[in-house]
Amino acid sequence: MGASKYLTGDSAAINEFIDKFDVFLFDCDGVLWSGDHLFPGTVETLELFRSRGKKIVFVTNNSTKSRGDYQKKLSGMGIPSEVDEIFASAYSSAIYISRILKLPGPKNKVFVIGESGIETELRTESIEYIGGTDPAFRRDMTPEDYTGIADGTHLDANVGIVLAGLDFHINYLKLSHAYQYLARGAVFLATNTDSTLPSNNTFFPGAGSISIPLINMTGKQPTALGKPSQAMMDSIEGKFQFERKKACMVGDRLDTDIRFGIEGKLGGTLAVLTGVNKKADWEIEGNEVVPAYYVEKLSDLRG
Repeated sequence: MGASKYLTGDSAAINEFIDKFDVFLFDCDGVLWSGDHLFPGTVETLELFRSRGKKIVFVTNNSTKSRGDYQKKLSGMGIPSEVDEIFASAYSSAIYISRILKLPGPKNKVFVIGESGIETELRTESIEYIGGTDPAFRRDMTPEDYTGIADGTHLDANVGIVLAGLDFHINYLKLSHAYQYLARGAVFLATNTDSTLPSNNTFFPGAGSISIPLINMTGKQPTALGKPSQAMMDSIEGKFQFERKKACMVGDRLDTDIRFGIEGKLGGTLAVLTGVNKKADWEIEGNEVVPAYYVEKLSDLRG
């Protein structure tokens, strides 16, 4: 891979960079904000891109929110957006299940490990599910649970898919159900495999860390439907109809955002150093995921 071009403080290079692309795919956590903290200059930077006729798509691996939820968060932070400009891993997962996987009924119900964002998007695609935010699964295991899960009386015979996302209430009961469904032949899907979630200027467990116990138990890797999955890139391209060489991925993570852009053969990738990875991470010998450009923070693109 070639060297990464540093844009911060170089107005001419920034202008050339912006002019080169028609479409910019923006990661959210670690790029626009950290948790509920909006990075200074984010709103003005996005306004600059729009004023120069650029198409903006918000591409996030956070499955806890639906596109509508994300639109509310963007609006609440002063960032104008449309629901159709948002492509989240929960939505990507629902599209994959309903339009690509297309398991025949009745054994096509989904057991969800995750939050309401996944449930909302599954409902938009008329997909039946159990688990998720249901209080019946947000509790400790009982002796009856062990018996019922083991003999199958506590299991739903129509579950054919286990979908694992970020779950703030993950517990032994949910993992036990999920494992039994997988052991009985259910398809193993993950909204995304991010190991960490950037928030409040530090890191918390990400969706990828939630599915690790199931990977450990089954010895199988889930099909991941967030970045860097090219199933997600194909869906984005299909929806927004753009030329990949004229698109640039903007993100903070090498293993998801930057890899997503490189493997998707986009025209460019831009790393923003306000999130997970730093310059030293892609300078490690043998590393193959190197951004084409990088800035200290997104607002540096204002020149």
